[in-house]
Amino acid sequence: MNAVVVDRAAPGGLKLSSAPDPAPLPFEALVRVAAISLNLGEVRRSKANADGWRPGWDFAGTIERAAPDGSGPLAGARVVGMLPEGAWAERVAAPTANLATLPSGVTFERAATLPVAGLTALYALGKRGSLLGRRVLVTGASGGVGTFALQLARLAGARATALVHRPEKRAAAEPYADDVFVGEPSAAHDAGPFDLVLESVGGSVFAGALKELATAGMLVVFGTSAERSSTIEVAPFYLHGGLSIYGFYLFHELQQQPAGQGLARLASLLDAGKLDVHIDDVLPFAKIADAAERLWNRGVTGKIVVTL
Repeated sequence: MNAVVVDRAAPGGLKLSSAPDPAPLPFEALVRVAAISLNLGEVRRSKANADGWRPGWDFAGTIERAAPDGSGPLAGARVVGMLPEGAWAERVAAPTANLATLPSGVTFERAATLPVAGLTALYALGKRGSLLGRRVLVTGASGGVGTFALQLARLAGARATALVHRPEKRAAAEPYADDVFVGEPSAAHDAGPFDLVLESVGGSVFAGALKELATAGMLVVFGTSAERSSTIEVAPFYLHGGLSIYGFYLFHELQQQPAGQGLARLASLLDAGKLDVHIDDVLPFAKIADAAERLWNRGVTGKIVVTL
């Protein structure tokens, strides 16, 4: 089968290479992959790993062989799932706890956008408890996690405010938000204070978002797309009262909330028309390196999908 591997000599540092078919463990199903979506985190990891490493988290496809232990979907079922690495391949062996069966109305391309971005939005929003009547700010709101988070926050009864980096990014967030602002968190001051902030930019955006929290508010940080460090004023933070910062790492969260459970919820919302997917582009498998470079250079709004 073909799989994507890191190759520093190849354009974009990635190439298609021949790989052995996976040998599923008793709790794993064999899936023929139809579509994948890319995330900034796995592209960053591919640039840091040695030649031969196989990246990839999100996938959607069809069960070729059910798990030997009898768990999970049967052969022929259409599924969406995720792996900690190696999902950019024609076939994958996936733990059945990481899989969800797709409703007939959800395409592989749309389903492939759900795992990392959708689960991050779903589980991060849950850290503040009930959002009914709350105010939520999402930074980096034109990205995959951002567009999902805005929609899910509104479905939960919150007022969703989007913050984007550049004016041309507004259009990606506007259909899903109650308010959209450009630049630093201070631009969204009049829409706050915020009970919950989902933050993925870092640097001055992280520091500024802390200042926009309401009493007992929480900032959930799950990425640093722009800057990996930040300087904050400590006294205003603790004197405000009851504020908290939650470090969110999806693969840690999945130890308590298996991927399959959240993916089933997201796929159901997608099928019911209550959740939308903003797909920037769909490319063939041979163009995987081009897709990764576009994402790395912040040339994508929403999600970019690759089909096999």
